[in-house]
Amino acid sequence: MKLPLIFLAALALPASAVVNIDWVTVGDPGNAAQSAANRTHSFGSGGDGYGAVADTFRISRNETTLANYAAFLNAKATTDPYNLYNPSMASDSNIAGITRSGSSGSYSYTVTGSGDRPVTYVSWFDAARFTNWLHNGQGSGDTETGAYTLNGATSGTAPAKNVGATVWIPTENEWFKAAYYDPNKGGVGVGGYWLHANQSDSMTSNDFSVAGAANYHAGKQYLLLESELPHRRRSLWYGFPELLWDQRHGRQRV
Repeated sequence: MKLPLIFLAALALPASAVVNIDWVTVGDPGNAAQSAANRTHSFGSGGDGYGAVADTFRISRNETTLANYAAFLNAKATTDPYNLYNPSMASDSNIAGITRSGSSGSYSYTVTGSGDRPVTYVSWFDAARFTNWLHNGQGSGDTETGAYTLNGATSGTAPAKNVGATVWIPTENEWFKAAYYDPNKGGVGVGGYWLHANQSDSMTSNDFSVAGAANYHAGKQYLLLESELPHRRRSLWYGFPELLWDQRHGRQRV
């Protein structure tokens, strides 16, 4: 089973980059974690203890797309020794979006349908290689070192982020803060947490044309939640999360 990937965080990507990220800043560094004292709902008490982040960072406005991941595959998976491509990316009728053609050594990848949809059927190790590739400038950039030292691993315990990483998979606290935290929820300068990622304790609609809307389908292997910026959250089972950017040192993370 392919597991869901996490957000990405990073420094500025090269001007000539194939994959360009639209970032949203999450400020108020040193904020408190969620607790009964800084939320106005009881449903989300399971999130208590999450959300404290010491630094200002950026998170991508949207999840990593099919077009982003196909660019990565075409750059680094012509032989695909690390199984970065999953055949279900083409065969799962619910979320199909990338097809592969050719033979090993000359594989090529094509997006089917809209390339703006989020990529699915990616593992943590796939995500880590994508972030290493971004860290190393894309193109022919290495996938085995950078944000993470992988050395060919495709399963097992995920290695820690390397010191000096420029693109990486974010922590649970970074993700939680980006989704739910509001630095002015309790009044100017009084931070707190919303139940939903639309800066509200209630959901307004399941129509995406309406601000604060959300839609999901938990009965299959996809779940999509979306809300209005700046705390926009879109997450999928088997999905590829957003990117983060740590501004304190001018570094990007995944």
